[in-house]
Amino acid sequence: MSITRLALQNFRKSVSTYLSLILSLAFTIMIIYNFQCIVFSDLFDTLEEPNKGYINVIIEVITVVLVFFLLFFIWYSTNVFLTRRKREIGIYVFMGLSNQRIGKLYAVETLFIGAAALVLGLGVGALLTQLFQMILLALSDISVDLHFQIALEPVLITTGIYVAVYTLFIIKGYVNIVRSSVLNMISASRRNEYVRENRLLLVGKAVLGVAILSTGFYLAVRAGGVEVIESLLAAVVLVIMGVYLLFGGFLPLLFQGFVKNKAVLYRGERTLWINNVVYRMRKNYRTYAMTCVLMLCSVTALATSFAMRNRYDNIVRFRRTYTFQILSDVPGSQEQLAGLIGRDNNILYESCVELLSLDASLVDTQFNYGNYMIVPYSQVASLAEDAGLEPLFREPAEDEVIGLSHVVLLSFITDRSDITYTINGRVLREIHDTDEPYLGYLQEIGNYLVVNDRFYDELKPLGWSVMYVYSFGIEDPENFAASKDELDAFVSAERAQGHYTGCVTIDPHDKTADWIKVLYSLCIFVFMVFVLASGSILFMKLYNDAFEERGRYKVLQKIGCSERRLRRAVSRELGCTYALPFAVMAGSAFFSVHALERLMSENLMTVYGVSVLIVLAFFLVFYRASVRLYYKNAGI
Repeated sequence: MSITRLALQNFRKSVSTYLSLILSLAFTIMIIYNFQCIVFSDLFDTLEEPNKGYINVIIEVITVVLVFFLLFFIWYSTNVFLTRRKREIGIYVFMGLSNQRIGKLYAVETLFIGAAALVLGLGVGALLTQLFQMILLALSDISVDLHFQIALEPVLITTGIYVAVYTLFIIKGYVNIVRSSVLNMISASRRNEYVRENRLLLVGKAVLGVAILSTGFYLAVRAGGVEVIESLLAAVVLVIMGVYLLFGGFLPLLFQGFVKNKAVLYRGERTLWINNVVYRMRKNYRTYAMTCVLMLCSVTALATSFAMRNRYDNIVRFRRTYTFQILSDVPGSQEQLAGLIGRDNNILYESCVELLSLDASLVDTQFNYGNYMIVPYSQVASLAEDAGLEPLFREPAEDEVIGLSHVVLLSFITDRSDITYTINGRVLREIHDTDEPYLGYLQEIGNYLVVNDRFYDELKPLGWSVMYVYSFGIEDPENFAASKDELDAFVSAERAQGHYTGCVTIDPHDKTADWIKVLYSLCIFVFMVFVLASGSILFMKLYNDAFEERGRYKVLQKIGCSERRLRRAVSRELGCTYALPFAVMAGSAFFSVHALERLMSENLMTVYGVSVLIVLAFFLVFYRASVRLYYKNAGI
């Protein structure tokens, strides 16, 4: 029988065994393919630049993340596949096959599995491309006419990425088999990831793991200035290391304590499964740690998605506070402008604010943002009342100032408790920073400080110029174009007389921030990929472990253990296997989501709870499937 024919026979015989592997790989391929279809389609052409450019960059970044994940997932899955097959492959040596021919057999069989995943992923991806895009557009709340199209570039790029990664690990497996002895092949399935360690080493790893993880959590939630980005990068590394050491030291040590406590061990079926949990924890701790990190990434991705959605809504609300804003050096124009706008639109509210422009040399602060505009408190307070905005914080004292900021997507400055400004030699402490849109869109493109009226009058002689902002909110923003010509004519006339005058008109159909909506939709798909991947990894691991335990359960049945008791023990053991990574993830995700809260100025604790519950629902499905297949494979 030829190598190819034997490999095909083995593949057909074991296709159900590795169905979870094929489906998981196919799902990842499908996602990468559909992302590439977006890049090479005209789906977001209506958004124009720079939106389409932003979206393409985001998709490429996510694709890189998925490629690295694919690299890891194929590495892990082919290792499981090789370990599962090594014992069977080792028997071929006794049949007279050389290691080289056995390696070729493994490579061809693995190639069949990879090809099946590729064909399934591309095939389903092509069929569901339009559905994928419809879901993406629905989540993004973007209206675009869809039409079915299959481009060659996404197929070639996805195939090239997958084949390059998969071939690398086929070669790795081939070399591994060629260099293995018969004894190594026969006993490979019993050595999987197992590392013998003494209790003292476990205690050291446990203490170190808790210390590193705690440090990572602290750095994640620590408030600060621009150094926060460095703290977050360090926190990511420390949390991954801490999770690894937690599963490699602390949790095995904890369960060993349960084993030594006879009052705990000899209740119910615990003696049947707690020892096995200890063994599996030390044997598979790398798998549990990787699964936990993947789940942590998934929850963070979903929280980021909801945060992006809230940020987008707040940005749009901020920009649409006023429909028209006229910036001019001419005082007393409010009534004339109101008359022009009132010809075609009903004005809901209007305001006028005086701005004093200061040279950057007169303002000293830790954040160098160029020129500053100084605003008197009384005028902002009056504006807030006229426009129905939130009342401004209390009036600043002589040595105090209020900062006017705008809604940002992400800010690494999470601590503003010690902000000071030195204006014309006087040190002022910032008592409040607000992103309430008192100055509307103009608040996004300038640096504004609110001071009390007395200090404002002192600064007036030092300023470059005094400008006036006339802002108007109309009843029907959709009808903004009806007043635009009159305002443009007013601006042109003022400029002709040598005045500095400009007009900002807010189009309610403006799409400059629509790329954010696409970003939070893509985060949802990343969440799905990581959740399914983490569940699939545990599922494959337990599926493989069940064959190892078949002999043990046969012995237990022969000495009188009922099938019912054994099944209860298996259910608890597998439940513990899924629960431990989930519990560590839930605790770690609290800190990661809390850090995200600070960066995006959003309350995400509800999102955190929902995300964790969604992951729990996915894991319950995987758990039920694992238990049923474990019963079958273990022979109970």
